This record gives sequence, C-alpha cells and structure tokens, in this order.
Amino acid sequence: MRDTLTVILAGGRGSRLEPLTRDRAKPAVPFGGLYRIVDFVLSNCLNSGMRRLLVLTQYKAQSLDRHINLAWRNYFCRELGEFIDVVPPQQRLAGNWYSGTADAVYQNIYAIEREQPEDVVVLAGDHIYKMNYGPMVDFHRRRCADVTIGALRVDVDQARQFGVMQTDLDHRVIGFQEKPDRPIPTPDDPNVCLASMGIYVFSARFLYEQLCADATQTTSSHDFGKNIIPGAIDSYNVCAFPFLDENRKRDAYWRDVGTLDAYYEATMDLIGVDPQLNLYDEQWPVRAYQPMLPPPKFVFGSGGVSTRRGAALDSLVCQGAILSGGSVERSVIGPGVRINSYASVEDSILFDNVTVGRHSRLRRVIIDKDVSIPPETEIGFNPVADAQRGFTLTESGLVVISRGEQVAPDFASGTPELRITGG
Repeated sequence: MRDTLTVILAGGRGSRLEPLTRDRAKPAVPFGGLYRIVDFVLSNCLNSGMRRLLVLTQYKAQSLDRHINLAWRNYFCRELGEFIDVVPPQQRLAGNWYSGTADAVYQNIYAIEREQPEDVVVLAGDHIYKMNYGPMVDFHRRRCADVTIGALRVDVDQARQFGVMQTDLDHRVIGFQEKPDRPIPTPDDPNVCLASMGIYVFSARFLYEQLCADATQTTSSHDFGKNIIPGAIDSYNVCAFPFLDENRKRDAYWRDVGTLDAYYEATMDLIGVDPQLNLYDEQWPVRAYQPMLPPPKFVFGSGGVSTRRGAALDSLVCQGAILSGGSVERSVIGPGVRINSYASVEDSILFDNVTVGRHSRLRRVIIDKDVSIPPETEIGFNPVADAQRGFTLTESGLVVISRGEQVAPDFASGTPELRITGG
C-alpha cells in the first residue's frame, strides 16, 4: 500500500439529510451515537494499511475538519510518510467550485502527482460499510487494469440509484449506465443488478490522462460515473471487483444514508441482537473520537416497581449519559445526554448533550446536539402539533429537531400545514 494514495471525497452537501446537514457536511453527521459517518471509510483505510490519505472537502467543512483533527491525526506519522490531509477547495479553475467527482480530483491533481503513487484509490466519505481495500488493489494490479470498480449486488428496484455495470466472465466491464430508468440485471439472476459502489482504483497515469482530457470537454459533467467510466469501457481495461464484507456476516452490509429515513433505519439496525454491522469486531475496529467523559449512569429504581426508573432496553447508550429516572427503549443515546425523571424515549436518536425534561415523551424522533426538551413535552405522537412547532417531518412520520432549535413547552392554536421532506 506504500505505492497507493487514497483520495476521499467528503464534500457532499447532503441536502436530503437536512436539517442534520444544515451546519455540517454529510460525512460529519453523527452516526451510532459515538461515530461520524466518515469514521467508517477512514477506519476501512487504516485497517487496510492505507496511510496516505487526502480528504477533499467543500460544503460546511468546519465540523468535519475539527473531527478529523481530534480523532484521526494521531494515527499517522508524517516522519514515516504517513498522513491524513484535509484539503479544502482551492478554486484553481477560474474560481469554480467542484462541478463533479472527477473535477474534485482534477482540481487537486497537483497534490496527487506530488506523492508519485502507482495507484490512486478514490472513495466516497458518506457511506456506511466495512471493507478491506487491500484485496481490491491486488486484484487491480493482477489484472493490469486501468481502473477497477467496487461492485455490489442490489435489487433491480434499487439499482436506479446507482451506476449499473455489465461484466463478462473475466470481471471485465462491458457496459455501464449511470442511474438508468431500466437497469439491466445480471445474467444469472433477473432480479439483481451489479451496482457501482463509488469505489475506484485507478492506475495513476491513466487517471491523469482521463482527468485532463475530461477537463477540456465543455459538455461533460466531470463525473466519474457519468463521464470517465462510460468513456473508458471500449478502449481500456475496466474491471469490476465484488464487494467483500468485513463484518463476517452472511449478507454484505453497505448503506447510503442519503435521506433522513435511510439514516434512521441504518441507525436502528445497530440496536438489534445480532446486527449486520458489527461494531464490536476486535479484528476490524471502527475508530472515532472518544470524548473524556465518565461512564453512562442509570439512577433511581432501587426502591422496587416504579415509573421513576433510570433504565434502557434494546438501546445504545454512550459515555457521559445520565438516565436520571427516565426510561429509554430501542434508541441510540449520544454522549452527555440527560433524561430526567418520568420521561420516556422510544425508537429515537439523541445526539450529544440533549436534555429531556421530566414527564416528557419522545417517539420516533431525531434530535440534534445541545437541544433541550422542556418538561411535560410530547413529540412524535401528534404530527399536526409537531409541524406547528416548526419541526421537520418525513414521509414515514419521523420527527427531526435541528441544532439550536428552541422547543416550546406549549402548543400554539391552529392547524398548520405539515412540512414533509422527501424520502
């Protein structure tokens, strides 16, 4: 891996995740209580032995930059040629922002060339999965490929969201469609398509040539999936590498948490008895910033059966959380959260330092950092009342409260229109 440079595209706006992305980039959104979304791809890189990383940022990057400085700098030794560099957009081309994934890499081609890599691995920073990239790089070199694409088998109905590939028996890509209306299934299963994961291994010289040629095309979207890959299939050796999951489960786990409902469902996967995404695997640890906080505490309840009991069932509870006579079921509780007496939280996600007042009830709610829920407040039971408070509601009825939002204890009169977000 010393001859490999890794480029992580972490500048996504994440507009479908608003309000969680109102003040942060999508890769910086908290996930699973303790982690950020970007921690999964960075853990994959570190566990794969990839120690030369460029993280390309763009939108609302301050939170992501701060997180990487806190959580990841100490894992890399600059004196040994290891680094993780956060690279903001430098607007090298007439002051333009990145117009596509290929353009983001092209505008940083000088930083890539300076490291003189044999191969360049390009990854997305906003997906949840565990993968060893080493076998993919080995596959790429054995096949003398110009570019190798990480491939995932998905249902035909889901394939419209991906780049869909067709391959021959030797794993060479012979067809590629970006987000097609009618995806072409695999020959062996008409219900399954071979989808691009947005993971690429490029031979460095091939990458430079393709990026420079694409930059001159005024009609191009400057995107790997839309332009670079389809244009290379007929003339170059483009291969597909099947996704090998490191969760040690029967079914591979890969999630694009691009919408609020998808994010919620992926988080709720973690509280299962035997979840597909194994966070407790000592052989493939997922690393994150560990704040200096005391252990979680559950108080009251020793006096026998009582509604005033600090308890959590089927939940993840992070350090520094205090359940002071409040109950939690099927939820993810972030660091520093306090749930006061007689309050109940069900099927919810609470980010750092949320406070839930006495006698409050929450159900199917995502609450961003530092929000205080007043006593005797109900959220998630009456969509009209939730909309009246100005909260975001998804099509499935999930309620999302943004950071800095003031939660009023009383409902105003009237019947407002529901503010519904897509997906």
